Amino acid sequence: MSNPQNPFFDTDFSKFFDMSQYDLSKFMDMSKFGFPAAGCCKNGLDTSACPCPMPMPKMDIETVLAAQRKGLETITAANQKALEGMQDYMRRQAELARKNFESTSKLVKDVMEASTPEEKMTRQINGIKEAVTGCVNNLKELSTLLSQNSIQTMDAISAAVNESMDQLQKGLSK
Repeated sequence: MSNPQNPFFDTDFSKFFDMSQYDLSKFMDMSKFGFPAAGCCKNGLDTSACPCPMPMPKMDIETVLAAQRKGLETITAANQKALEGMQDYMRRQAELARKNFESTSKLVKDVMEASTPEEKMTRQINGIKEAVTGCVNNLKELSTLLSQNSIQTMDAISAAVNESMDQLQKGLSK
């Protein structure tokens, strides 16, 4: 099945995934990278008697758990605040959409009540100008509301992560 136009059609890609041709023990030898040889620490996680170049640091687990618990509570509160902010945003968006619908209905009514074609055109042009200006102002208001909510949420999460890392560092130093 030789194809002179595309040599890739002749390739058997299944041979690339034949793991029998690889010696996985060579891949797993981490001592080449400065890690301890396999089986160095036979006492489980107790590395105090191990001649490993990277012993595990001593930690105050209660401090670390308390920091993580507090961090999760802070992030949960930030998420709740973000949800409330999104609800406010959607509420305001619906309110503005309702106002736009009412003003469009009023514009159509005003245009239809005009007696001459020139007056109809003038009312329609003025109404479109007002509608475009109102829409731009509404979009500015909504984008400001959304960005303020995002900034507040990200600030709260950033503060929570920083505080959690500080507590973790304190737990390591004890």
